[in-house]
Amino acid sequence: MSTALGIRRLNSKYASGSISEKMAMLQKNSAEVVRHLGLVGNASLPRLISTTVSLSEPAVPKAATSKEVFEREYKSTAHNYDPLPVAISKGEGVYMWDVDGKKYLDFFAGYATLSHGHCHPTIVEAMRKQVGILHHTSRAIYHDKMYEFAEYITKKFNFDKVLTMNTGAEGGETAVKLARKWGYRVKKIPENKAKTIFAHGNFWGRTIAAISSSSSPTSKDEFGPHVPEFHNIPYNDIPALEEKLKDPHVCAFMVEPIQGEAGAVVPDEGYLKKVRELCTKYNVLWIADEVQTGLCRTGKFLAVHHENVKPDILILGKALSGGVMPVSAVLADDPVMEVFTPGTHGSTYGGNPLACHLGIVSLESMTEGKFDENAKKMGDLFMSELSSRLDRKKVPIVRGRGLLNAIVVDPEQIDTKYATIAMRDRGLITKHINEKVIRFSPALIITEEQMRAGIDIIVDALNNFKMPAK
Repeated sequence: MSTALGIRRLNSKYASGSISEKMAMLQKNSAEVVRHLGLVGNASLPRLISTTVSLSEPAVPKAATSKEVFEREYKSTAHNYDPLPVAISKGEGVYMWDVDGKKYLDFFAGYATLSHGHCHPTIVEAMRKQVGILHHTSRAIYHDKMYEFAEYITKKFNFDKVLTMNTGAEGGETAVKLARKWGYRVKKIPENKAKTIFAHGNFWGRTIAAISSSSSPTSKDEFGPHVPEFHNIPYNDIPALEEKLKDPHVCAFMVEPIQGEAGAVVPDEGYLKKVRELCTKYNVLWIADEVQTGLCRTGKFLAVHHENVKPDILILGKALSGGVMPVSAVLADDPVMEVFTPGTHGSTYGGNPLACHLGIVSLESMTEGKFDENAKKMGDLFMSELSSRLDRKKVPIVRGRGLLNAIVVDPEQIDTKYATIAMRDRGLITKHINEKVIRFSPALIITEEQMRAGIDIIVDALNNFKMPAK
């Protein structure tokens, strides 16, 4: 009997029956499969080219309702998030649809990651094309997308070199490692004495290093011991910064130009210029964490561009891939970046061909689409309308820049968690930060019509909000 005939007979055996029956039959007949492939007696069996199996039954039955999604996820996942009760199954542009078919405006955009919105055709096509050519090699060998991405992004932001990673947290870790290495090699700080300064209210991830710099008890408590020589000062406080920088053991000051997770906190005009001056004066590296504020989010390509200053180390992430996969980048000039040598830092997936290609396409589309200009225009509209239309006794503060915005409420009159549910019920998705702050960060492609529709929902939900019964 020929191999082809044998396989056809085997296929006929699996034409019906449940998944468990098919699996049992597959195990029972595995010897027959091997025999018909002519592999009996081989000490080492070659791997099959294709192992795709088409089954009529899904591996996991689909949830029929949002409520079922909530219940099944709660049962089978760690409870490290408290999601807004909405179960999304589809996204397009600034819109999302839940499993029940209800349509929403997305004013959260995946923690400001989806700058292009959901399923942007340029990004989707770029991903589809590249993933069918080459998507991963590791940096152990060269590939033809790394130099293209490196040359593009370094020229775009005026740095000598880039180091590619995956997540924003990895970008922060990389920047701190780079600064410490520079501190020992260049500044001649005694070994294990390097200090890094951060601002209260910072957020750059959930790693041990990231939480060691945090001032949030929820992030920090019961995860110690923490990374030593991380020190915090008040945000937007130049005198406090200068006092710390006088210490010759300080290697870096890492700060967000606008604090995102703290609630779109914008520093005083001139703060960034003074940071630049002081870091230069005391020979300290300024690390600008632009994972969230960068790439047009605040109305400029970088938030530091609002004051025309350049950090020593720049961290980018979130929207760098167009929102479809984790891609981050750390940029610096040669005197800083060249303290890294082979073996001192790396990442299995960092700088993979797919990530590099998407990075170029994302940046190009942002530039051509003038995402920065639209973010400024829509952000100005958002701030103006909310400032004039909201009940200021309930919402005393509206703040932000571009399309990174937040409102601060009176917690005696508005419960932020229930307020986001009230917005959800009216067709808009966003997330509260804490009991006082709700954030908004819609896609940078949002139109004026869509923005005004969202503003109407926010105003209606907040002005008519009634505190839930206790």
